[in-house]
Amino acid sequence: MLPKNRPPTHPGEMLLMEFLEPIEISQRGFADHLGWTYARLNEIVKGRRGVSADSALAFGEALGTGPEFWLNLQRGWDLWHSMRKHRTVEPLKQLNEP
Repeated sequence: MLPKNRPPTHPGEMLLMEFLEPIEISQRGFADHLGWTYARLNEIVKGRRGVSADSALAFGEALGTGPEFWLNLQRGWDLWHSMRKHRTVEPLKQLNEP
């Protein structure tokens, strides 16, 4: 369920606060472990880049969470923000007729 009064936690914030900081690994150290540039990881941590299927696989393998965890966080983030801008679309009339 998505929070109503605040945005969901961005996966990058979750990565930093719940995984990297508790195990005391720097962003640079984790980026090196993944074979990524520091910039790529930092953009996710700062919320400037979303978690792709590829990054979700890498995070899931490295952190033992599975990729679905990361993709679900990203989905919640994207959906919450899209709902704030969305213009309601009427259902097709053909769908309501027998």
